Amino acid sequence: MSKKINSQSSIPASKVQRAAKFMKTGMKVGKNYVKHYAKKVVDPSLSKDDLHAENAEDIYDSLSELKGSALKVAQMMSMDKNVLPQAYSDKFQMAQYSAPPLSYPLVVKTFRKAFGKTPTEIFDSFSKNAVNAASIGQVHQASKNNKTFAVKVQYPGVAESVKSDLKMVKPFAVRIAGLNEKDVDLYMEEVQNMLLSETDYQLELKRSIDLSEKVLKVVKNVQFPKYYPEYSSDRVLTMDWMQGKHLGEFLNTNPSQEIRNQLGQALWDFYDYQIHVLHEVHADPHPGNFFMDENGTLGIIDFGCVKVIPKVFYDNYFVLIDGSLLEEKEKLRKALFKLNFLHSDDSESEMDELQGVLLKMLELLGRPFREEEFDFGNDNYFQEIYDLGDESAKVKALRYSKKPRGAKDGLYLNRTYFGLYNILNQLKANIKTTSPLKNKEVLV
Repeated sequence: MSKKINSQSSIPASKVQRAAKFMKTGMKVGKNYVKHYAKKVVDPSLSKDDLHAENAEDIYDSLSELKGSALKVAQMMSMDKNVLPQAYSDKFQMAQYSAPPLSYPLVVKTFRKAFGKTPTEIFDSFSKNAVNAASIGQVHQASKNNKTFAVKVQYPGVAESVKSDLKMVKPFAVRIAGLNEKDVDLYMEEVQNMLLSETDYQLELKRSIDLSEKVLKVVKNVQFPKYYPEYSSDRVLTMDWMQGKHLGEFLNTNPSQEIRNQLGQALWDFYDYQIHVLHEVHADPHPGNFFMDENGTLGIIDFGCVKVIPKVFYDNYFVLIDGSLLEEKEKLRKALFKLNFLHSDDSESEMDELQGVLLKMLELLGRPFREEEFDFGNDNYFQEIYDLGDESAKVKALRYSKKPRGAKDGLYLNRTYFGLYNILNQLKANIKTTSPLKNKEVLV
């Protein structure tokens, strides 16, 4: 039985309130470190496992109360198992499904501001308790005229606090994840822009309708909810209630390999079409955004986080991922310069070290593109990815670089592929893959 999560009657909204919460959390983390090192004096062999677990608990509790962009960053980082120690990854995954929900009076207040009416004045029925609560908003079930709806309600103050929250979450990202500070500065700008668009439910409404209509014309075995502008606003988004199971629950039904492959193919084709034809992509591929049924149909929600891929970045990135330049050192180096992996003031030894690591990374991550079919159920392949992440973290030219490495446009695209690969691995799906360069005539 799942643990009951108490609702919140308020969210710290002002910069002062939110900064105080961050400071209090930072003090807790500092005490955890002091306690850990005191124990280590007595037992030098002591690992950091308990320290990570305590820090993960304290940080998640704080972020889940604050909600918004800080909690969203935690969710993003939990998807990349190469970034965080396991304790953080496990704890922060809860942000995908089970942040403490907002109390009903605050939901009513949001509705009155948006529509001049309460939820029960608009719908025949409306669940007072949230069915799902995550980082930016929570979902309620409603009905009207024998139709069932999912109504997403944004938390108060989320949009207004994006910029200040990200400034305060930066020290946690640098210290706990061991990330290069210059990389964090570059990526925070991209994260800020994406999160601001994610808090605009009118933009999400437009993108949801537009992208789902385009995808349905091309991709098989996918479905999307219908969206309702008349029941939506800047902070409320209403759509059909989707049937089906989330990934973990679906896998517990022991589906056949045929159905796993069908779902995996639908997921791959969904992303393949968006990236290589539309050049804009649903960039939030965590399992909570997908519904799977026993017939192998994939339901897809949440077009709040959509990455538009610039052509210059696309051309250089996918030439590398495809592997066309892996054997051509000079051309490869030029592409790495264009993508800001390398800089003109790098020493020759730094360039060689960085290029060596990136060659391994590109070969590994691009491997599915170079085969007609790929078995994502091959755990050895994913172990290679995790091992490379550990190896890369030890490369001095990456870890201690005073310059950002990589174009900011790669952040959400890399995240999209990591999330896609991870879901396909859990499905144990064997699917037909295509090289992006084979589609070049479609893109021109």
